[in-house]
Amino acid sequence: MSGPPDTYTHGHHDAVLRSHRWRSAANSAAYLLPHLAPGQRLLDVGCGPGTLTIDLARHVAPGQVIGVDVSEAVVAEASAAAATAEITNATFLTGDFRHAGLASGSFDVVHAHQVLQHLRDPVGALAAMAALARPGGVVAARDSDYSTFTWAPQVDGLEGWRRAYLAVARSNGAEPDAGRWLLHWARRAGLADVAYQSSTWTFSTDAERQWWATLWAERCLSSSFAQQAVDYGIATAAQLGDFAQAWRRWGAEPDGVFVVVHGEIVARI
Repeated sequence: MSGPPDTYTHGHHDAVLRSHRWRSAANSAAYLLPHLAPGQRLLDVGCGPGTLTIDLARHVAPGQVIGVDVSEAVVAEASAAAATAEITNATFLTGDFRHAGLASGSFDVVHAHQVLQHLRDPVGALAAMAALARPGGVVAARDSDYSTFTWAPQVDGLEGWRRAYLAVARSNGAEPDAGRWLLHWARRAGLADVAYQSSTWTFSTDAERQWWATLWAERCLSSSFAQQAVDYGIATAAQLGDFAQAWRRWGAEPDGVFVVVHGEIVARI
């Protein structure tokens, strides 16, 4: 009997998708690149609007890449982006990869970026990813770790935002500190040959600060996270407004720095 469905804490609002469109193989999957080779068949789980998927497709061309996401709208965007970029070895499917009818053992690489932190059963998801990889293939995952995010200077309201985000994600049955648990989850999923490392996104230039702060200020006001925070009684609309202002104050700091910590695993099947 299946359990309750997964709830995507962020939702697919523009402030969320703008950050997803920024992702590339260089800034979001550098740890995986040494394991890629032309001709490999790759599955990108939770592909979103497809920019990262398309970049990975360039690395394994002429190998086939399939991106899968539960949102029909972002899958349509990903397909259009691939056509615009003239990427012919990437296709996109709508659905949950665990129930999409993909053949067992049919991929050289099964990859997920910022996905496991939103799932109620990340161990089961990793086992399902491993089942789709061929013997000798690779399962790779990268997830952030919200409790280790660090920033300067300290701005009143940002710790309140973090507490609210952690509470919302955990109310959804998910683990927002997924980055630190990837190795443990992989071992529980039956993966034995697992390498773990970490990396960061660092926002420190004027342009980077403004971009990152604006994204999160908007998410505090109009996103699934904001709606869930109110629905769950975790924050009021007024408090969410205060969080948004805190983000804008941090973004205006001339020496502001924000570091996002990620855990990464590469498991050989």
